[in-house]
Amino acid sequence: MKARKGTITKVSGNMAMVEVKDFIVQNEVAYITHGAERLKAEVIRVRGKNAEMQVYENTGGIRIGEEVEFTDELLSVELGPGLLGQIFDGLQNPLPHLAERCGFFLKRGVYLEALPDDTKWEFTPLVKKGDKVRSGSKLGSVPEKIFKHYIMAPFGLNGSLEVVSDAKKGKYNLKEPIATLKDEDNKTHEAFLQQIWPVKIPIRAYAEKLKPGEPLVTKMRLIDSLFSVACGGTYCIPGPFGAGKTVLQQLTSRHAEVDIVVIAACGERAGEVVETLKTFPTIKDPTTGKPLIDRTVIVCNTSSMPVAARESSVYTAVTIAEYYRQMGLNVLLLADSTSRWAQAMREMSGRLEEIPGEEAFPAYLESRIASFYERAGIVRLHDGTTGSVTIGGTVSPAGGNFEEPVTQATLKVVGAFHGLSRERSDARRYPAIDPLISWSKYKGFIDEKQSNRGHRILRKSNDVSQMMKVIGEEGTSLKDYIDYLKGEFFDFVYLQQNAFDEVDEATTAERQAYVFNFIYGILEAEFNFENKEEALHFFQKLRQQFKGWNSAKWKSSEFSKIEKEMSSVIQEARKEKQDEINA
Repeated sequence: MKARKGTITKVSGNMAMVEVKDFIVQNEVAYITHGAERLKAEVIRVRGKNAEMQVYENTGGIRIGEEVEFTDELLSVELGPGLLGQIFDGLQNPLPHLAERCGFFLKRGVYLEALPDDTKWEFTPLVKKGDKVRSGSKLGSVPEKIFKHYIMAPFGLNGSLEVVSDAKKGKYNLKEPIATLKDEDNKTHEAFLQQIWPVKIPIRAYAEKLKPGEPLVTKMRLIDSLFSVACGGTYCIPGPFGAGKTVLQQLTSRHAEVDIVVIAACGERAGEVVETLKTFPTIKDPTTGKPLIDRTVIVCNTSSMPVAARESSVYTAVTIAEYYRQMGLNVLLLADSTSRWAQAMREMSGRLEEIPGEEAFPAYLESRIASFYERAGIVRLHDGTTGSVTIGGTVSPAGGNFEEPVTQATLKVVGAFHGLSRERSDARRYPAIDPLISWSKYKGFIDEKQSNRGHRILRKSNDVSQMMKVIGEEGTSLKDYIDYLKGEFFDFVYLQQNAFDEVDEATTAERQAYVFNFIYGILEAEFNFENKEEALHFFQKLRQQFKGWNSAKWKSSEFSKIEKEMSSVIQEARKEKQDEINA
């Protein structure tokens, strides 16, 4: 096919307008020829013979009249063995290899293969000649890190497929066919270890999409017990600058009970991204004992990179997550932060001279955010197994204002809201998720009656606290003061976690349920205190004991010893109350 070409008629920032004599395809990839450089771009709007493109590179020096070559391909990613442990940019260039080639200052117009073509993988077939398969069916497997990486039938094929030839067990590279499939129209298609898939089209090679139900254990007590996340669900973490969004995401990525973690660093400051890139290869995975990076894929675009690349990083990450979901794995995608992506959409919308919406964001902001989160879910594959993609996105609202458009658009589509509070962050109450404003539509593993009681005591404690700021402690009744102390106690010993304590930083579901039941007994108990000072002394003593309990290993002798000591103190306080009733 003859290459289609065009010429640039206008350049505005990262937007270029091109005139083409032939046809133009929406979302098609094109390259701008600038001297020896070829700059990657994507068609985002077509008007007759004119196309507007977002350029994924710095457009400095580009002139009107320069040539543009269209590829007849959509923006796509390479999917296959070798993704795990990699660090990519938004266009799936492997950043370590890019740095080796270009040095510390990356050159524009340099694009590398995401996966090395010459690497040989030990392939074990699962099908034979004559077998019937479908799109996404497992044809074989290769070992990748700690996983069995399944090689699947091409995702874009329809109907029943017949295996007409199959590769024997042995070593193959990404370009060598491992099977030939014949469709219902008698057309043949070769299958390779590698697939190419457009990032803006969801992978739908499964039998059924299911409703998320089972809770995803993050081992963060505040999340799991009060504002749970479902496996295959969605949640967002909005919060002001410095409230702990990135730290919370890193803790979740380490301890959440998932198989694969995909991190999309979308337009965040370089300092935070560098910290992630430096720490993940050295962090020990608490589940496997191996480096955490072995089950992680990082897609990185810092705030200093072109804004158009932020959008590609989000779509690249979710496509990789869907790919591993097709193998029957549970994948957690953490996007940090979707606000930067929305800002990139706003900038490009302005250059396209579109009618702006609220705060100059494009009118299609809500639909774009919804389409991204809709790619989460749990699916039943053709072989009966299930896989899931859980999406957690952080939002960075200006000034911590949750009423701004990006936060509100996100809240309309997610299943859980973990709002970070500046007040809790300043008070060093971590994680700084505000339990008074956060919510979840998903059912957790904590008894609903107990979790509702926890919510009520927190709200009551906050009401009394606000009242004491006006009338003072002496103006409150002893009963209200005890409710206040119960809420503070619950917050301190359960909702807060010490990320520097190897035991307290992550709590299993079994331990959470056990400890929450113990605390529920305290919240429900009627205590007999002579005065507020006695009540304060009791809860302070119990709080210190509980702090040691949180640091004790689950079901250890120390754990049991501290539990008995606390039970004795609680029983003594309740006994005095019972004696008074009997008298």
